[in-house]
Amino acid sequence: MKKLLFLCCASALIVGCGSSSKPNTVLASQESIPVVDPTKYASSITSDELKTMLYIYASDEFEGRNTGDKGQKMAVEYLKQQYLDMGIPTPLGGDNYFQEVPLEKQNVAKADFTLNGRSFKNFEDHIVLAASESMTISTSEIIYVGYGIDDENYSDYKNTDVQGKIVLAKAGEPKDASGNYITTGEAGDTKWTNGRQSISSKREAALNNGAKGLIFMDNSMFSRYSAFYQRLAASGSSGRLSLKNKEDNMFMFMINEGLGKALLPTIDEESEPKTITTDLRLSIENKSESIMSENVVAFIKGSEKPDEIIVISAHLDHEGIKNGEIYNGADDDGSGTVAILEIAEAFKLAEKAGHGPKRSVLFLHVTGEEKGLLGSRYYTDYDPIFPLENTVANLNIDMIGRIDPNRKVGTRNYIYLIGSDKLSTDLHNISEEANSKYINMELDYTFNDDNDPNRFYYRSDHYNFAKNNIPVIFYFNGTHDDYHKASDTPDKIEYDLLETRSRLVFHTAWKLANRDERIVVDKAAE
Repeated sequence: MKKLLFLCCASALIVGCGSSSKPNTVLASQESIPVVDPTKYASSITSDELKTMLYIYASDEFEGRNTGDKGQKMAVEYLKQQYLDMGIPTPLGGDNYFQEVPLEKQNVAKADFTLNGRSFKNFEDHIVLAASESMTISTSEIIYVGYGIDDENYSDYKNTDVQGKIVLAKAGEPKDASGNYITTGEAGDTKWTNGRQSISSKREAALNNGAKGLIFMDNSMFSRYSAFYQRLAASGSSGRLSLKNKEDNMFMFMINEGLGKALLPTIDEESEPKTITTDLRLSIENKSESIMSENVVAFIKGSEKPDEIIVISAHLDHEGIKNGEIYNGADDDGSGTVAILEIAEAFKLAEKAGHGPKRSVLFLHVTGEEKGLLGSRYYTDYDPIFPLENTVANLNIDMIGRIDPNRKVGTRNYIYLIGSDKLSTDLHNISEEANSKYINMELDYTFNDDNDPNRFYYRSDHYNFAKNNIPVIFYFNGTHDDYHKASDTPDKIEYDLLETRSRLVFHTAWKLANRDERIVVDKAAE
């Protein structure tokens, strides 16, 4: 990134040579309607610089950048130094570029589960999916909440008080007479039926309604989960990372059909909420480890509308070391990480030349994406540095350095766009205009389909902004044979495409940051 001083000096020379004997009023009139060509700033985004940075960032030295580990700490220090070298400040003040993200790494919890004097076994009958601490609980009643859904069109919690209670829910979702799910009116899986997402959705519904604990019967997934958790317990490995939230102390069990019917014999046939009188005794043993990770944030303040924020994001982490192999994550998401650095440099060049963005731009490198979108969720749900209502849009970059080998139709010069039209017509149109005017890349909306079985819209960091009705674009090249493998290395990156795609994001961000009116959110969801 050594072009910064050169271009700034060139701009200064142009200004100096352009002096005129015309009256100041004419100059003022001309300056009030500046014609700024962003292509000269976009040209600072080059394949050579992207390659140089990525060979460092996705090197063995960074040990796969696993969240909370040594390699991830090296990665955030590298990013901080890049912003210091470019002279781009942090919104946190001083040289503090790190938004700390408190996490919890849990060992597999076990529990004594006794129902009416009968004991049930760990991994055979039940699994502790979540428990913030060790605890002992005795209760004479639990609340059955059917499918455990709390949605606009259907709610098992309506007129049912579960505050401070243990609730029992089952997998699935009711359908209408046409065979469509009631919550959406469509046949495709919803967040209440789609595997892992259904677990988190039903857990969130119970938590939001004040439940103390959730016992969730999903017989179809139980065998897979129990085998996985049992292997983890036997190896002494820790379970998945989660955000540390002292206010979220709700525990969650997954149980099989046998235990479900012991709790409620008619659970398969019955869906109406009811109180179950029983003698339930639980003793949960859980030993967790607190760790700290970091989001990296840098910031260029807007010249006219500083309180309106454009967020450009990518995740800084990858999967670390597995079985002695380093997972470098060059495409996932080293490509997005270095793209942001080059985009930031382009905006800084513009600012140095007197053409800083009208709106503020936040460069957000998030941690823990591979662990469940943790860093972006911490930013949006726990500690947004800038109010979400002031956030205009999020442009999220996750894997833009390769070619999808399964893409049969179209040119090599493409990018998948996801989400651009889901919340804001303005955003979609601006994206199309920026591409048409400056890049002319094929914009492929294959994975933008609401019925896309891959559900990529929900699988990267933009989703935590989208769920808060902030318009998003997810830039994505698609998966490939090296996805989530140790073979995702920097020598396989298509650097000319990485350059072009990065420039596309810059031009789109430029338009968003400099247009007169803030984009309209005309498709906000409840």
